[in-house]
Amino acid sequence: MKNKTIIVSNRLPLNVFLEDTGEVKVSPSVGGLATGMKSIHQNSESLWIGWAGIPSDEIDESTTKEIKNLAYNENCISVPLSEEEIEEYYFGFSNRVLWPLFHYFMEYVDYDENHWKTYKKVNEKFAETILEYLDDGDKVWVHDYQLLLVPQLIKEKRPDVSVGFFLHIPFPSYEIFRTLPWREEILEGILGADLIGFHTYDYERHFISSVSRVLHYDTNINSIHAGSRIIKVDSFPMGIDYEKFHQEAEKQKNKNEKTLLKTRLEQNRALAPDAKFILSIDRLDYTKGIAKRLEALEYFLEKYPEYNEKVRLIMLAVPSRENVPQYQQLKKEVDELVGKINGKFSTATWVPVWYFYRSLPFEELIELYTSCEIAFLTPIRDGMNLVAKEYIASRTDQTGVLILSEMAGVAQEMNDALLINPNDYNQMAEALKTALEMPLEEQISRNQILQKRIKRYNVEKWASAFMEALNSTTQLKEEKLTRFLGKSNFEKIISKFKASQSRIFLLDYDGTLTAYHKNPEKAVPSYELYNVLNQLIQNQVEIIIISGRDRAFLDRHFGHLPIQLVAEHGVWIKNSGSKWKMSQNLQKDWMESIRPIIENFVDRTPGSFLEEKEYSLVWHYRKVAPGLRDIRSNELSNVLRGLLANSNIAVMQGNKVLEVKSGSINKGNAANAFLTRPYDFIFTIGDDWTDEFMFQQVPEHAVSVKVGTTETDAKYFVENQTSVISLLKGFLVE
Repeated sequence: MKNKTIIVSNRLPLNVFLEDTGEVKVSPSVGGLATGMKSIHQNSESLWIGWAGIPSDEIDESTTKEIKNLAYNENCISVPLSEEEIEEYYFGFSNRVLWPLFHYFMEYVDYDENHWKTYKKVNEKFAETILEYLDDGDKVWVHDYQLLLVPQLIKEKRPDVSVGFFLHIPFPSYEIFRTLPWREEILEGILGADLIGFHTYDYERHFISSVSRVLHYDTNINSIHAGSRIIKVDSFPMGIDYEKFHQEAEKQKNKNEKTLLKTRLEQNRALAPDAKFILSIDRLDYTKGIAKRLEALEYFLEKYPEYNEKVRLIMLAVPSRENVPQYQQLKKEVDELVGKINGKFSTATWVPVWYFYRSLPFEELIELYTSCEIAFLTPIRDGMNLVAKEYIASRTDQTGVLILSEMAGVAQEMNDALLINPNDYNQMAEALKTALEMPLEEQISRNQILQKRIKRYNVEKWASAFMEALNSTTQLKEEKLTRFLGKSNFEKIISKFKASQSRIFLLDYDGTLTAYHKNPEKAVPSYELYNVLNQLIQNQVEIIIISGRDRAFLDRHFGHLPIQLVAEHGVWIKNSGSKWKMSQNLQKDWMESIRPIIENFVDRTPGSFLEEKEYSLVWHYRKVAPGLRDIRSNELSNVLRGLLANSNIAVMQGNKVLEVKSGSINKGNAANAFLTRPYDFIFTIGDDWTDEFMFQQVPEHAVSVKVGTTETDAKYFVENQTSVISLLKGFLVE
């Protein structure tokens, strides 16, 4: 199979059963992810890699082989996991660290170094399996929190492969995530992907914030710059198979035979024809807010006794992670609450809570959706909550009311539901009352809007949208490779350099010839840089350093070399062996009114400082906390641009600096001052937004190079500042 998509998840989309006879049975899974990826996986050009669900040390070699063959017949590859690996990787690190932490339940987090080691080991095992089946041109889509390290493990071995990653649970705020001892490794693991997807923009925003503050990578609204790579980050709210739910609900209207559940629902309806059914359905998990929901029902029945015997909560709790202590405790708490409420309010003919602790087949699930006038879904935290969409899709007559927690990812799509705070009993009680009293016309009006959205953006659209975005990153990566200044491109440049008689190099300083430093005075030239510059001069290269630095700094560090210097982006020019001259007459009386404004921002922004040059003011904010620095730099920029709108004074955004100076001064004009005579070979390099003026002004035949991966007008780019000296050494060919 060529150019296939490899889907990777903790579990395969198969249910594997071992009969008492030893025979292996395989059936398709009906889980959300299996349904979501069905359209991609049913395509013959796909492969799904995951665990089959049976510990490898519980079955013999022949059974293992049989499972592997049966899985392969379904285009699946089984990753064998032992009982110990499952306990420590899945029930341990995945569900006792990542699950509670990412859902903000820090009190349930249980750090264990051995569990972390096993988590890494299992992720490596998954990555090795992927690499075994990976062909040129394949794409890899990794899913969820159990496999956070896999993208990087693939990228390290196969940097050419396009990798997507989707997180199906929330990504927590930086303040929560930073408590994770292995936070750097987790983030670097995810960043192996070329495209990272989340259900909501909030999760995306939290992730980008953590990357910026933990790893100190430059980030934009939806991209991260990590070395030479640009990683795209976006939100893709997962949908459902709308037609599957809607059509089954339609089918049941004309069905004569009834399930036992349907019969019991109708019997209860007959006892109290005016009573309303309220549906509660979740996995039994502490993130779902089940206990608080029951307490809200109790509060409602106490506050509005007129609704006693007129409502019934049908609560389905699907068993989950029953060997984890917190889940065992939750089961006990829920059982006790149900008993308490039923004991407190029940009558001879009415029980307020009808409680199921099991999973239901699809047919009976639809019966619940179509029979209940209200869906009461109140998770404390939830990555998405597809039950909300399934309920609405099943309401073929468009009646019914959805009460939904604003903490569920799906709430951002379903504003026409009754949104509540799952910690506010009074608000939940009032929402129940509103739902019970809502006119049919309003129910239909709300649900028409909800159904339209759910039907249009279904699960197939979700999967295809992600794959289209991943394909786009692949195209961008291929385009970028053509501009990367690697061996092939550099050989072409060197041949032109060798053939030239007149050569000029226009070089930026900070971030190009030397690395940035939190203290700018410590960003000084290295011995290696001096050595390279001297050798270039001996090779008949005319060198001009065009910098934003003041002339005193440039004199101090480069005044002894036979090169030309430009200070303050072009205010001052110094030819070799001569004195500094101003490029044009400039005014600086404006500085008196602008200085206090910047000083005010310095006072309000810890880590920032003001640098005053002769004809410009520079606000440095490299040492400011990432979140605050973005806010303050935008705020100061807007204030200054507003004040200076009708003047010739410009506000320039550099690399963690904001500079205010004359609008006629820029590196492009400075470069032109040296290009009044023709040169056979022109080379210019810089890393900053201010260097774009230079790239734009040089002649078409010039070689322009951007340091870093941000958008640029330069013809080529190198990965980072550490590549620059090696690049310059490449010209030492004579």
